Amino acid sequence: MTSDKNINLWIEGLQGSGKSTLLQELVTMNPHLKVCREGDYSPVELAWCAWMNKEQYEAVLARYEEISEEIKRYTAQEDNKYIVMYTRILTDIPGFHKDLEQYEIYNGRKSYAELKDIVISRYKTFRDTGYVFECSFLQNLTEDLILFHEKNDEEILELYRELFAALDKETFRLMYLYSDDIEENLRIISKERSDTDGNPLWLPMMLEYLKYSPYGIRHGLNCFEDLIAHLKHRQELELRIIKEIIGIRAIILPSKEWTKDMLKIDTDRI
Repeated sequence: MTSDKNINLWIEGLQGSGKSTLLQELVTMNPHLKVCREGDYSPVELAWCAWMNKEQYEAVLARYEEISEEIKRYTAQEDNKYIVMYTRILTDIPGFHKDLEQYEIYNGRKSYAELKDIVISRYKTFRDTGYVFECSFLQNLTEDLILFHEKNDEEILELYRELFAALDKETFRLMYLYSDDIEENLRIISKERSDTDGNPLWLPMMLEYLKYSPYGIRHGLNCFEDLIAHLKHRQELELRIIKEIIGIRAIILPSKEWTKDMLKIDTDRI
């Protein structure tokens, strides 16, 4: 396993493939790594965070004055933008999280041109090292491009060529968890993410997300089998991105069956 402080590790794979477990193993063995999980502040990724200008941010502070200090605690400022890790804020205020959700960049809230500009600009300016990122390169962006911008595979590959050209390839190392039984992984994660009475919470949310996306509406997607088919397609696309664009700066690991000896990228070939 690499412990080089001069690289960044990117962990990717489908939902339920074990990314969080892999991340924890990497951090345990490389405690110097700066960790960016979903919902954390990240110098590259904006998923699960509100992205606002000064006027919008000040309006939110005024609207939720009673927790304004908490909002400030979970805010990072980048030039004239304010990034609020709103999913990290625990509050009983009705509608708070739904309100802040409108300021995310994904789920069709930005035009394709705006999304592309935001994402590529962040990769161009990021030149730090020593990070490990969860779901920050493939998952959120590919989902958005497929389901909300309805881009085809070739269009998505073209964007990733631009994106990969913009980042510092010398420091980039990606670990992809490949699943050959997506259906079983979904059933496991559905059981794990259920309430105390055993009622699934995560799976219905995923089905709603798929069903009401522009792509889901256009193709009439609404069931478990449709979700499996979508994720199979996404995994095939992500593997193409790895093969055709990322190349030897990535390794593919068997989901939940990897060993510590596999957690090494051959930097001598790069």
